[in-house]
This record gives sequence, structure tokens and C-alpha cells, in this order.
Amino acid sequence: MSEIIKIYEDKPSEAAIKKVVEVLKNGGLVIYPTDTVYGLGCDITNSRALEKIAKIKGIKLEKANFSFVCSDLSNLSDYVKQIDTSTFKILKRALPGPYTFILPGNNDLPKEFRKKKTVGIRVPDNNIAREIVKLLGNPIVSTSIHDEDEVIEYSTDPELIFEKWQNKVDLVIDGGYGDNVASTIIDLTGYEPEVIREGKGSLDVL
Repeated sequence: MSEIIKIYEDKPSEAAIKKVVEVLKNGGLVIYPTDTVYGLGCDITNSRALEKIAKIKGIKLEKANFSFVCSDLSNLSDYVKQIDTSTFKILKRALPGPYTFILPGNNDLPKEFRKKKTVGIRVPDNNIAREIVKLLGNPIVSTSIHDEDEVIEYSTDPELIFEKWQNKVDLVIDGGYGDNVASTIIDLTGYEPEVIREGKGSLDVL
């Protein structure tokens, strides 16, 4: 049975974060707040959970462009090839923040993503998201939840999100109203940074 739990971003309760991590470790799907829109996430190491998210999104898992949500830049070397100093400086300037950076993936990617040449890395400026990843001990794979409504692209009210998603996910975190502007996506795999989507994050970091 799905449930909704309230977690305050300024002081996330340790017990609540533990509960979320338990759900993730057991292969559950979680909707959680970020510094942009609410995200749908699962444990990156759980194949069954990854399949479930791909199915919800209606895409083949190996073709999915999910973001890897990290608590800080220390997870980078787990999944990303060595990057040069100028790339690292951009990441340091921008993160934590409302950005998704496309970086070259390495050979240690989970088997479901081995064929991918690149990965999207997120370090959201949101304590709830970062505390979950920190306690889990590895990134969560994440995708934004879109609204079918023509006018609103993203749901911002956790209660409404729960109403709509309770049959598809195990847990919804009420971290207050979300934003309705997605992250700025910047590809750092070429010679020059390339803006794929301009969202909430300012381009001044480049």
C-alpha cells in the first residue's frame, strides 16, 4: 500500500529518511522533491526497480535517459570517465543546483546502462534528496514526473501527486510545494558546453 510522508527540507527527520531508504533498498519506487520539479526515483543498483520505472515511462530501459542523482561530486568517478579541469570547475560552480550535466560514462555503469556513452548527473540543491542518496550509499536513478494536464507540465502539489501516483509507486514524500520549471541540461562531452534545455539553472555558470 502506497503512503505519503511529510519531510521538512530545512531539517529532514533521520527516521523519515531511513524509512525512504528502506523502501528504495527493497526495490520500491519513490517520488521525492528536488530543487526543481518532483522526481520519480529508485535505487540505481536494483534491476527490478529500474525496469518498473522504464515501464511507467513507456520506454525500453536501455534507451532511457534517466538522471543519476548524487549527494555530491564524490560519486562521479563511479560512473563517469575522468574529466578535465575546466569541466570539473563548471560542475563545482553549478552544483548543488538545478542542473543536469551530460558527462561521458565509464565501464562501471550498472549493466542496464552499459551501452550508453553518456550519463546525466544531478546534485540537487535539496537536503531531502541529498540526505536520501547519502544514506542509501549510491545514486538514485531519477526522472521527472510529467502532468497530463495541457496547462501544467509538472505537478507541484504533493497531495495531488500522491492522489495520481499512489497505485504506481511505494512512497511519496511531501517536501512542500515543488517547482514547475525543470533543470537546465548541459552537455559537457564535447569541446564546448552545449545547452540541451534551458530550465531553472542560469547559464552564468558556464
